[in-house]
Amino acid sequence: MSSLKTSLHRRDAIKYFAAAGAALALPALAQPARIVLGQSAAFSGPAEQLGLQMNQGARIYFDALNATGGVNGRTIELRTLDDGYEPERCKANTDKLIKDDVFALFGYVGTPTCMAAMPLVDAAKIPFFGPFTGAEALRDPFRKTVFHVRASYDDETALIVKQLTSLGIQKIAVFHQNDAYGQAGLQGVLHAMKPIGLAPVAVGTVERNSVDVAKAVKDIMAAKPAAVVQVGAYKACAAFIREARKAGYGGTFFNVSFVGTQALADELGKDARGVVISQVMPSPFSTTTAISREYVEAVRKAGGDARPNYSSMEGYVAAKVFAEGLKRAGKPATRDSLVTGLESMQNTDFGGFHVDFSARDHKASNYVELSMLTEDGKVRR
Repeated sequence: MSSLKTSLHRRDAIKYFAAAGAALALPALAQPARIVLGQSAAFSGPAEQLGLQMNQGARIYFDALNATGGVNGRTIELRTLDDGYEPERCKANTDKLIKDDVFALFGYVGTPTCMAAMPLVDAAKIPFFGPFTGAEALRDPFRKTVFHVRASYDDETALIVKQLTSLGIQKIAVFHQNDAYGQAGLQGVLHAMKPIGLAPVAVGTVERNSVDVAKAVKDIMAAKPAAVVQVGAYKACAAFIREARKAGYGGTFFNVSFVGTQALADELGKDARGVVISQVMPSPFSTTTAISREYVEAVRKAGGDARPNYSSMEGYVAAKVFAEGLKRAGKPATRDSLVTGLESMQNTDFGGFHVDFSARDHKASNYVELSMLTEDGKVRR
């Protein structure tokens, strides 16, 4: 009898500790309350406004979303690291974010920095979503975990060249940053000009994070172009415009979207008059599309120093598209289910901005339009 009681006691004890162990294990099995994203971008230095504005737009969307409970019961945290628009710093930041086990990488800013991160992204097979760059080198070859919200630099430069030649302008020069970003833009211009038998009349360069444009101005002005296509960040492009105009240049300047529209306008002041910029987002100053109205209202509610601009709009739209992909990823969301969720967005309308992903195409949009700066810092379409 005694041995039977002992056996029963043992079985009860085993059941008790098994139940206790299961209870203790539950938190480890439960989904974390947050989805943590990592972003490396320029938050200091000559290109800082690009990172700050992109980040601000994304945070405005994520903060509003989190206030309503997030996605499938989980809030979104955007963790940021400053790379100063320098590739090696971005690579180190990416390594840290991956080791910190962030769920995905989001909203990186710049071609050279994104290119530096790619080997780590490929090795970790981590989702890399919505980079602020239109470089073809990040789109071809196709990568299963890399998703682009914006149109490419080839799309932008094709429209710029089409606009110029439709006006009878054929003497076109190119001023570009001397790195992967500048080369991507230059190649876009060359691709657009070659089929119509044209080539740039002059090419000038500037180093990344520099405003030393004297040689580029001299080289390009000597060719007397009717228009200059600029592929750089806002400080260098503004410096080139000012110096060219001091040298008596009366032609037109065209920029691709990465220049940072508001940052360029702020940098130029009254000298901004007539500068043209290609855009890959609907106007953040218009009420003609639902996404623009939503964005402007979100900026108003956010208050503080937030103000509508194209770079912030891109961050907002990227955050909105990412959140929809996460919603479609289901519960529990995994990196693989996020990829599947994003790929299910085929011809999806985000209030006038259409996203079209698929299992073999992760470029959401070809949307490009042209805008012009005024001397009072405003943007006309």
